[in-house]
Amino acid sequence: MSAGFATTVYNRRKEKAEALLAKGAQWGATPKAVAEASDVVFSIVGFPSDVREVMLGAEGALAGSKPGNILVDMTTSEPSLAVEIHKAAQARGVHSIDAPVSGGDIGAREARLSIMIGGDKAISEALTPCWNAMGKTIVHQGGPGAGQHTKMANQILIATNMIGVCEALLYGYKAGLDLPTLLQSVGPGAAGSWSLSNLGPRIMNNNFDPGFFVEHFIKDMGIAHDEAKRMGLSLPGLALSHQLYLAVKAQGHGRDGTHALQLALAKLAGIDWRNRNAHGN
Repeated sequence: MSAGFATTVYNRRKEKAEALLAKGAQWGATPKAVAEASDVVFSIVGFPSDVREVMLGAEGALAGSKPGNILVDMTTSEPSLAVEIHKAAQARGVHSIDAPVSGGDIGAREARLSIMIGGDKAISEALTPCWNAMGKTIVHQGGPGAGQHTKMANQILIATNMIGVCEALLYGYKAGLDLPTLLQSVGPGAAGSWSLSNLGPRIMNNNFDPGFFVEHFIKDMGIAHDEAKRMGLSLPGLALSHQLYLAVKAQGHGRDGTHALQLALAKLAGIDWRNRNAHGN
């Protein structure tokens, strides 16, 4: 909207859209109604079942689309579902793009997401003004499903990296180091990462609010694991991370951010991470 696009929005809970409606967005009662009022429809929801409902359901976006419309799903979802949506859209003269993103809540708010695009390249290029309103790193990866496969690689990288971030901070704490000072040394070097620089301070400050839900990350790792099995790949690091995050959820942190892995690892070590400063080492 800030970039000048007229916008119609839908959410399952209308109150979550009130701030946008107050700024001039129009309300669509269903995804179908959004598509009927739009040339391009973007969806970003939780699970593949949600994607199927908002795109292919009876009240979904495809049902309200005219020939020439473009449907863009930015959910991290199954590559096979992206291909299915593409075929269903193509049969109606509608274009379909899969475009999952990385960058978390910060990247979304600051319009500097990394957008991984699958689908027709010419259609992707036509959407350049839209991509530029949301992201900074915009890469066409290939045909339908390629964006989702790229996001799976992204999630595999994050999954194992988060183990390292949390274990390093746990080690530093147990060794009696000042954690912000530790971060000054290791953050800029070869050990540095986005997760360390952005989520490390949140972990230190006991801020486990979600930039990305643990339960959604578990879903992503499950998709990646299933795709790996289908391709005959053994990915033991991914499998380990998946198991650890299932433990995080079992401990009641499914709606916390992915960096809540720190709480589960600390519990394994007999450390109450949230109250560590009160109790010392």
